[in-house]
Amino acid sequence: MNKVILMGRLTKDPELRYTAGNNTAVCQFTVAVDRRFKSDNQPSADFIPVVAWRQTAEFVSKYFTKGSRIAVVGQIQTRTWDDTEGKKHYVTEVIADEVEFCESRRQEGGYQQGFTPPPSNNQPFQQSVQPQKDNGFTDGYFPLDDDGDVPF
Repeated sequence: MNKVILMGRLTKDPELRYTAGNNTAVCQFTVAVDRRFKSDNQPSADFIPVVAWRQTAEFVSKYFTKGSRIAVVGQIQTRTWDDTEGKKHYVTEVIADEVEFCESRRQEGGYQQGFTPPPSNNQPFQQSVQPQKDNGFTDGYFPLDDDGDVPF
């Protein structure tokens, strides 16, 4: 099985282009993913190259910018090619199958939590955002018990 799940921040704005033959959208971007353990009390991250195709590529290009927090589900792919000088190049990248927002931009007037991207069938998109009721949960997480234990 070849499945990858990443959560991190874009290191720069996504690059959208279209293939020459059939005009298919392709978007390349890099996700900085924090490592679980830090060396010498310094944060460390891995910088993972990601490629998205078709509607996913256009979605990433439209709604994500440098610094955006993103979740990517996909698969690892390796490929090689020879340049004009005959030198062989190798690359390992993630081919994105799914992409999701990981944060709210309410403060900046952008999308809100619960936002779903427009459908890819070129029909008008409408969504109303209903205020959430206070049900005792904080930001979608279960509250901690009085003794500070995790609730599971």
